[in-house]
Order: sequence, then structure tokens, then C-alpha cells
Amino acid sequence: MSARRPWALPLVPLYWAGVRGADALRAGLSPTERLTWPVISVGSISAGGAGKTPVVIALSKLLRAQGHSVDVLSRGYGRRASSIARVDLTAPDSAARFGDEPVLIAGSADVPVWVGSHRHAAGLAAEAASASQAGIHLLDDGFQHRRLARNVDIVLVTTEDLSDSLLPAGNRREPLSALRRADAVLVREEESTAVEPHIRRYLRSGVPVFLLRRVLHVPPHPRSPMLAFSGIARPHRFRQMLQSCGLRVIDCFEYPDHHRYTAGDMRSLVQRLGSSAAQAFITTEKDAVKITPELRATLESAAPMLVAQLRVEFTDPASLLAELEARCR
Repeated sequence: MSARRPWALPLVPLYWAGVRGADALRAGLSPTERLTWPVISVGSISAGGAGKTPVVIALSKLLRAQGHSVDVLSRGYGRRASSIARVDLTAPDSAARFGDEPVLIAGSADVPVWVGSHRHAAGLAAEAASASQAGIHLLDDGFQHRRLARNVDIVLVTTEDLSDSLLPAGNRREPLSALRRADAVLVREEESTAVEPHIRRYLRSGVPVFLLRRVLHVPPHPRSPMLAFSGIARPHRFRQMLQSCGLRVIDCFEYPDHHRYTAGDMRSLVQRLGSSAAQAFITTEKDAVKITPELRATLESAAPMLVAQLRVEFTDPASLLAELEARCR
């Protein structure tokens, strides 16, 4: 097992005891809260970086293309309030009000996104506000959220999950044995030969494993050296994908996941650019939604800022759709 924070290894048994205790309390108990519409949960066994947000966007588009009314329920991690609200992309500083990932989903998937610490209440608000008589809720990051009943638990698994340690030393929220609760698993196409045989022992009989591929779209740009910056769970993956697209990334500035950018951050990036040979900035969509027009103007006074868009494609969308529709009937 690998440890991101070796100093925290002595605390892992305490965390694991808490996880086991919570599971014991929940054993045999059904979820206490149900919604009228079916619920599809998208989650992972890691605390971040598995790629849930692009999958939620891709599933939203897949279901909508078949005529389903879709909305997304999210906790809205990092937002300033906990009350129930629908994401409003026109609101000033919307990422701070609703959370960076909900804003990204609302903008990219073009579906209603409801945020709130109480996901059942958010679902009730979504159903009351919808003009449709029937629809499907996508529960973002819902695998560890046991209170709300769901029709399908989709779990993303990566190669890093296989060798990672439990929190707080690693990034895994649960052991691999938690996959026993999964109804379907999503694995990256290039990692399938390493992941699928390893996790089969934990899955219930008949649970399907679907493959996805991730495609990074970068706007047209001169082949000039770039300074990349991001505040995501696994920033090294972003740099690797940029380089695989043929971009010349000569410097990389990494912030904590869900980092809220300030004017000071922009000045630091401009200074870093000036001390390097970079001629442009590049960042992720998740970071871009948190950079206000004023902050962006500070950056672009020194160099253009490009935004890379990560998109997910399912290798067998028809089979995935059939599985979801069957479970949601």
C-alpha cells in the first residue's frame, strides 16, 4: 500500500475503526429517505480525483439524448452556504455560492443542478420545480451517502485506488471490499487490464464493468511553452494529459483541491510566468469557473489563459444506457 502522507499512517487504524463502526450501525438498515424519481448515484472509494464530475456530465448527456428529464443533486463542496439552491450560472461569483463542480456540471451538461447538504431535500425541491412529470436524479459523489435510497450505485475505480492507503495517510475513503455495494463499475479503458481482474473478487455476481475513455480538448494555440496551474485532487494527471496532447508544459503551479483563487494568486502566477520561458497559461475547467473576470484580466495582462476541457466517452454507451434504464423502471 502507498501512503501520500506517511506521517498519518498511525491514524489509519482509528479511521478504519470508525468506518467499520458506521457500517455496523447501518447494517441491515434501509435508506430512510426516498424520492419519487429514480436516483443514479455516481461515486468512488477515493476522496477525489477519480473523475466523477466528467462522468456525471457524460451520463447527463447520454440520458437526455434518450429523452429523459435529468437533474443533478450535489453537496456543493466548498460553497459558502448549506441551504438548498439551484445553481444559477448568471450569479456573481457563482462558484463560491454553489461550488466549483456544480457550476461546471450545470454549464457543461445544461441540466438543473441542485446543491445542499441535505440531498433528499434538494431532490424534493428539484421535483417540485420541474415541469416534467417524471425524470432521473443523478446523485453526485453519492457512494458514501447512505441516507438517500438509490436505484443504481455506479462506482469509479482507478489504478491508484488499488494501491492507495485509507485516509488520512492515503486518499481512499473505504477499502476495496466496499465495492460489494456497487451495482455497476466504471474503469478507464487504458487501465482495464490492471483494474478489472483485481476488483472482480469484491463485486457481487453479475455486476457489470463498463469502460470509459477520457479525452482532453485544448483550444487552438500556438506551439509555445506554457505554465499550467490547477487546484484538483490529482494535479500530476493534468500535466501528463497536457503533455500527451503535445503541449510544451515547462512549469506547473499546484494548489489544493477546490482552491478558491485570489488576486494574490494571480499576481504570483504572473510573477512565475515572468521568471520562466512560458508564453501562455493553461488550466482546467474546474479551475476556470472560479476565476472571475477581474482575476482573469490580471492573468491575461501578462499572457493568454487557455482552458482545457476534459470529456468522458463510454466505449459501449448502448449497454450502459440499457442497464441504467432497466434499473430505473
